[in-house]
Amino acid sequence: MAYIYYLTHIHLGYDALAQVPAECTRAGITRPLIVTDKGVVAAGLVERVLEAAQRPGAAALPDPATLRGAPMFDDTPSNPTEAMVLAAAARYRDAGCDGLIAVGGGSSIDLAKGVAIAVAHPGPLTQYATIEGGSDKITAACAPLIAIPTTAGTGSEVARGAIVILADGRKLGFHSWHLLPKAALCDPSLTLGLPPTLTAATGMDAIAHCIETFLSPAFNPPADGIALDGLERAWAHIERASADGNDRDARLQMMSASMQGALAFQKGLGCVHSLSHPLGGVPVGGRTSLHHGTLNAVVLPAVLRFNESAASVVANHRFARMRRAMHLPDDADLAQAVYDMTARLRLPTGLAQMGVDASVFDKVIAGALADHCHKTNPREACADDYRRMLAESL
Repeated sequence: MAYIYYLTHIHLGYDALAQVPAECTRAGITRPLIVTDKGVVAAGLVERVLEAAQRPGAAALPDPATLRGAPMFDDTPSNPTEAMVLAAAARYRDAGCDGLIAVGGGSSIDLAKGVAIAVAHPGPLTQYATIEGGSDKITAACAPLIAIPTTAGTGSEVARGAIVILADGRKLGFHSWHLLPKAALCDPSLTLGLPPTLTAATGMDAIAHCIETFLSPAFNPPADGIALDGLERAWAHIERASADGNDRDARLQMMSASMQGALAFQKGLGCVHSLSHPLGGVPVGGRTSLHHGTLNAVVLPAVLRFNESAASVVANHRFARMRRAMHLPDDADLAQAVYDMTARLRLPTGLAQMGVDASVFDKVIAGALADHCHKTNPREACADDYRRMLAESL
């Protein structure tokens, strides 16, 4: 049976920020904690959100000064960690907050989702991870969240999941419909001027999402249509958006594609994410912050070859539909097309370029087999399959 669930209020367009006060009122938020990172603050994006919410015509909060004086947590790392979730949760409690506004990329939004759990549920956080059987333990008591993305890639603003690196080093997913943001304010003006490399990396993240959700075998025709349309938009506009940071139409199309890829998440993802999740948590050069979207771009060709080699009627049909959406020839090598796009965008095309070597393969494979995305790939992968995909991606 298909379960189709779309409830987030989504505002998409260059005037979306004006809806912050009205959405706070609708969600019952009178004292929000703003969750962001220092780069977003330095770029002036939080200030722009605050200014937009105070303009004439924006529906006022019960106290018009609520947003301007809202407490802030701006220590979100490039990959959310349990330590930072707990630090933000402490800030939330100390400031007497009753809701969250996440302003940033997927890391800030995911960290805010972690806070939404932590402030309303007893610890430890690990018990709420999906692979620990924790989804049913996450209740409606979660703090309400409004998400404002500043990149076009993760789609976390409309997704029910969050990825967090736990204290034990595992990079795990947390999934519950109670984590869905109450509202997503997708204003592409916040992505204008984003550097080319970050635009490309987040854009390839959106493309990976659209492809993996479309290939997932779950029966969900609306999600299929949303994912396929998102793929067409992203593939057609990612190079324009990356080349010109002020191309307003390209930025709007990429913001939409990012949101669409995540709307289709409820079908499930696949081996790309089974691999990129643990890869993002392994120490490389003394750090565990490899960019998720870049990892997805690098491993996507190998996963596409693995899935297409299943040679089923369904797989052939879906690959044919993706080629049409991407305006590729009927006989195009889809994996090669993705590799070539990644190269044109000047992103790494191999894991070795990111500092990954074969010494981490065993740990990554163990993580991939346990990952929540593993079982929704259209073709089940075993340890040897994952090893071949990693070797091909090196």
